[in-house]
Amino acid sequence: MNFAVIGAGAWGTAFALHLARIGHAVTLVPRRTEQAATLVALRENRDYLPGIALPLELSVTADVGAALAGADVVLLACPAQSLRETCTRLRATGALRARLIVSLAKGLETGTHLRPSQIIAEAFPGVGLGALSGPTNALEVARGQPAAMVLAASSAASAALEVQAAISGATLRVYTSEDLAGVEFGGSLKNIYAIAAGCSDGLKVGDNTKAALITRALTEMVRAGVALGAREETFYGLSGFGDLIATCYGAWSRNREFGQRIGEGRAVADLIDHRKTVVEGYETTQSFAGLCASRGIDAPILREMNEILFAAKPPATALNALMTRGLKREAATR
Repeated sequence: MNFAVIGAGAWGTAFALHLARIGHAVTLVPRRTEQAATLVALRENRDYLPGIALPLELSVTADVGAALAGADVVLLACPAQSLRETCTRLRATGALRARLIVSLAKGLETGTHLRPSQIIAEAFPGVGLGALSGPTNALEVARGQPAAMVLAASSAASAALEVQAAISGATLRVYTSEDLAGVEFGGSLKNIYAIAAGCSDGLKVGDNTKAALITRALTEMVRAGVALGAREETFYGLSGFGDLIATCYGAWSRNREFGQRIGEGRAVADLIDHRKTVVEGYETTQSFAGLCASRGIDAPILREMNEILFAAKPPATALNALMTRGLKREAATR
């Protein structure tokens, strides 16, 4: 099967490596011509995955049209906030022939509150859509360490089972789901709660606090997701609970590390301005908070994170606000 991976950050590069390793024809498409030239010359992505060799079987090009023309499946490995522009650029080539377009993004578009697959659907109506999500650190996948993910696809995506079989192997087990909304909401929300977990780490309030925070975050994730039309069980799977745990505890997690720096007293604006890599949970927090507010969905942790990130509320003050809320009975989805 022929794959085109659009976006050569850490995750796009890692997934392209995985596909090449299991014998597929793969073309990795960096956004910039100079980045493509560097990857070809060095056979290494030193900016995002230093020390990991790119095999000769993995094609690298900045020619988007050429990559799309031969692809059965297109994987979009770009941040949620740049996905619309990426789709516009791909559509302009007129070269798309793929049976399935799969998003690797985890976030909601600012302003529209749209999920990645909804953005893609606007650009490519009638094409099969999917989202691939789960607890997958890019470096571990690039190294070939065992992992599991879930591929959610729209009803029009007849190729989903074929793609599931194609991308699964000894080091990556892929499950399928029909709950495209739930898988995408889980991937978006876990980044927000990972920032919250990082704030907890930065405040040094202890394991009890962090465990309670993550437990209540899962409850909030379920409540918000179900209210938005997703299935409850999806959030207890790989794209929900699994990704939440990995991202909240992983030392490699950009979102958790970002939150930790905030908890330690760093200014949000300074952290954003001096980053080379994208923190998906940052803008998604504002987008998801707006979505929940517009639908009347109670999400106190999300609300407090929005205040921390966009209204300069001190993390310790936000924690106190959560701890002093009205008392209630514990319930999994309330």
